[in-house]
Amino acid sequence: MRTRWRYALAGAAVFLLAGCSGNSADSARSAVAPAQQQGAAPRQGNAQASVPAPGATDRKLARSARLELTTPKTDDVVSRAKAIATGAGGYPGQESATDDSASLTLSVPAEKLDSVLDQLGGLGQVKRREISAQDVTAQVVDVDARLATQRASVDRMRALLAKAQSVSEIASVESELTSRQATLESLERQQASLAGQVAMATVSLSVTKQEAPAAPAGGFLSGLSGGWDAFVAFCNGLVRVLGVLLPFAIAFGIPAGAVFWWFRRRRGARPAE
Repeated sequence: MRTRWRYALAGAAVFLLAGCSGNSADSARSAVAPAQQQGAAPRQGNAQASVPAPGATDRKLARSARLELTTPKTDDVVSRAKAIATGAGGYPGQESATDDSASLTLSVPAEKLDSVLDQLGGLGQVKRREISAQDVTAQVVDVDARLATQRASVDRMRALLAKAQSVSEIASVESELTSRQATLESLERQQASLAGQVAMATVSLSVTKQEAPAAPAGGFLSGLSGGWDAFVAFCNGLVRVLGVLLPFAIAFGIPAGAVFWWFRRRRGARPAE
């Protein structure tokens, strides 16, 4: 009898424990679900905010161009090209010139490069026109990141220098601070150089002198001039031919003349005999 009561009490206890554990699990699940929903919403929002829109990245391009012209007056073209660059907000650079050609380097704002090339093309006959662009976005981003890190490093070293007390500490911190400041200045120069390459475009201009066209032939004076030139050319050619034949005439003419004289003398001596 006691054994049956024990079994009955044990079964009731197990049933009660199972019901309590089920209720606690359901309540825990109901409590965790809103938290998961609340936590999932920010993650989704952060994911959408971290993905950049297509084409949102600002590309940094270093543009350059090469232009070759032919013109009757090279000096005039060079001076006018300088005026065009200055008018566009740029400036002339390296220049070299000879009697028949000239070369000039111009720096103009990158956004005005196409219009400047059109103006320069009107100064003469365009033989060659090239435009190139180099993407320096990665270099700009890298230098900017390194520059920010180096500035923070310099600031930390300055803070340490302010807290240094002993002479050895001050000397050590100052040495490290000088080294980091030198690196910082180098990065600043790189940043300025890249910014200049992006902001200003380089134009290499080459100008070659164009030969004047020959005047068309016509009229008595033109014919007389042409005949005289032909006569002079003939005389020059004849004199050159005679100069070429003269050594042969001397080399073969003298022996031939001697032989002819000997035969003629012999024929004249036979009737006398």
